[in-house]
Amino acid sequence: MKRILCKCLAAFSLCLPLLTYAADTIVVGQAIDLSGPNADLGRDYVAGIKTYFDVLNTKGGINGRRIQYLVRDDRGQSDLAVKAVAELVDQAHVAYLFGGIGDDVTRAVLNSADFKRSGLTLYAPLAGADYQKDARILFWRPSYQQEIRHIFSHFDKLGIKDIGVVYQESAATADAYQRLLDQMKESGIKLSGTVHLSKDAKQIGKETAALAAAKPGFVIMVADTVSAGVFLKEFRKLAPQTFVAGSSLTNLTTLRQLAGGKAVEWTVFSQVVPNPGIGSSPIQLEHLNMMRKYRDEPVSAMTLEGFAAAKTWIRLLQPGKRAAGQGEYTIPGGGFDIGGYMMGETAGSNHLSNYVDIALFNKASGLTY
Repeated sequence: MKRILCKCLAAFSLCLPLLTYAADTIVVGQAIDLSGPNADLGRDYVAGIKTYFDVLNTKGGINGRRIQYLVRDDRGQSDLAVKAVAELVDQAHVAYLFGGIGDDVTRAVLNSADFKRSGLTLYAPLAGADYQKDARILFWRPSYQQEIRHIFSHFDKLGIKDIGVVYQESAATADAYQRLLDQMKESGIKLSGTVHLSKDAKQIGKETAALAAAKPGFVIMVADTVSAGVFLKEFRKLAPQTFVAGSSLTNLTTLRQLAGGKAVEWTVFSQVVPNPGIGSSPIQLEHLNMMRKYRDEPVSAMTLEGFAAAKTWIRLLQPGKRAAGQGEYTIPGGGFDIGGYMMGETAGSNHLSNYVDIALFNKASGLTY
């Protein structure tokens, strides 16, 4: 039912570009992966955003203006993302634009002529590279460096000072890999070995065997989910109890399908939201209750991130008509609370949230925070 509902949402939104919108409607657009390699992440993120917008619309919207949320499927491809954003900007005339998944897609959109001409800010993409401060982008989530630093801190408490690195060279992973190298140097971490995920299966096998033989304290993966899953499946045959770490943008459903339930044991992942399955803070409880009311699908870290990003978006909006060149958003000095978690505390940062946690993936019940 979850996939059916979200696919219906995507299909419905794709037939809307020529509609005209009333003055009492705020049109929000988003191009995101709904059927490509990160479709599970994209669908959950959209479900969380839509849930908060549904809540808001039932209360009358924003100063009486309802939110019209248009979603386009970019399939995780940069060219399709650019095309979808152009349609949202030029035909649907969106007033605000949420981002998609990955740094390659995000950079392509930021560099596209239609986006630049729009004057809009790309809000809350699921990416974490370091962008120039004058780029028209505002992240909800922390950066890759913050996630990597937290992973290192977690294992440092266990006395682990040597790691293995699994790296897939691509436009989508380049920034995360550089941040990893920087953090290793800063932390004095010893490199036990590297596996380069290329098209040479024989070489990957040799490097995987060498890494397992080196017995690193833990292994950190900088790769897309499919390649990470293939590596993990083979690595577990040689090192069944070595910790393997990944980022919050790892698609855990796909990883488990590729590597198997046994292989995902002893894996940990940075998370940029608290446990979505409990109501220990107001935002967690609100998300749980509203997902139950408006959706018939399970909650996840991505549904909570979408919900929180949408709630934060409301707090940032510039009231009234904007002057030429004025941005859509204003971050209050000192930050603001969205229900137990502070946003925008770091002055001058284009990352609103600094929250990072660690979760253990276990075979029986998924993530344990």
